[in-house]
Amino acid sequence: MINSLGIKKSPKDTKIVVAMSGGVDSSVVAGLMKEEGYNVTGITLKLYDDIKKSSEGRQCCAGQDILDAKRVSETLDIDHKILYYQKKFKSEVIDSFIDSYVAGETPIPCVQCNQTVKFRDLFKFAKELKADALVTGHYVMRHDDNGIGAMYRAEDKNRDQSYFLFSTTQKQLDYLRFPLGSINKSETRNIANKLKLNVASKPDSQDICFVPGGDYASVITKYRPQSFKKGDIFDINGKKLGSHNGIINYTIGQRKGIKISSQEPLYVIDIRANDNSIVVGSQDSLNIKKLYLRNINLLSDLKFFEKDIFIKVRSTGKLLKAKCVIEKESAIVEILEDEKGVSPGQACVFYFKDDLGERVLGGGWIDKTINKNLSTQLTDH
Repeated sequence: MINSLGIKKSPKDTKIVVAMSGGVDSSVVAGLMKEEGYNVTGITLKLYDDIKKSSEGRQCCAGQDILDAKRVSETLDIDHKILYYQKKFKSEVIDSFIDSYVAGETPIPCVQCNQTVKFRDLFKFAKELKADALVTGHYVMRHDDNGIGAMYRAEDKNRDQSYFLFSTTQKQLDYLRFPLGSINKSETRNIANKLKLNVASKPDSQDICFVPGGDYASVITKYRPQSFKKGDIFDINGKKLGSHNGIINYTIGQRKGIKISSQEPLYVIDIRANDNSIVVGSQDSLNIKKLYLRNINLLSDLKFFEKDIFIKVRSTGKLLKAKCVIEKESAIVEILEDEKGVSPGQACVFYFKDDLGERVLGGGWIDKTINKNLSTQLTDH
């Protein structure tokens, strides 16, 4: 028989690991798997030590979340283990985030976390337990394509998390399962209530777990206080307009905090770590026409890129029509629609529409951007 996870075993003979963050989504997944008769082990990762701050915010993988995951496991009567990955998380996620931010980029640590400790290391641990699958509460769909896993955007587009999972390898995707991809959040909470889980009404995670309140500068201050260096502010023609108190206080598209008088609003259009300066210009100067990507990860055949595809450059952004040329581990993307304020360090994720929905083809990290309304390339990281 083939069970609901697409594995040729009965549920009772199928051992699975559920990644449990302590939130409602992963808790419901554990509950559903238990109800279907699977042999379930819940795994929770402890990634961050600052329990007080993390539990006060709406984050994951620390403090109260670990206690919630343990309580849910007791309610469901499943095995539960805690993996202590603070050192790995610090070296591979926090340090990478800081390096990127200090370099004038806008990093996305949630992708790095999925790419390293959450999938790579948890994948390895699940294999050591001889589990048949690693199951998560992510809102994405997985379909079978001639024996290999194919990732698709979730049915509920407002909850879709495929943007954060573009770096998943094909080997990982073949092993992963996402039971929530075809339902919406309200259904998930209804299931949690039916299962009498203590997290049924728990708020969703909002902040980056190690950035309480979204205060990025405080994280840089803690780990790299020497990074706050004064520098110059230029216009697009190279004219000095003023000074700033540190490039880490700015992101591409930012208007607040420039403190320069002008006839029209000024926005940050470039951050130059090499000379510790920022470039400002009009809103039109934020229009992007081309992206250069690094560290490409593909989840599809190159034949998909022979036609126009769609991309996302923000987790909450819309799908944009684009042309893409893959060159080994890099890519050049021509955006065929208007898009503003794209920054190096962000992810660009590729999609292709077919009869099953919007398939994730892979993606990469934005290394450089070419502005639509400027004759020269500004960013030189």
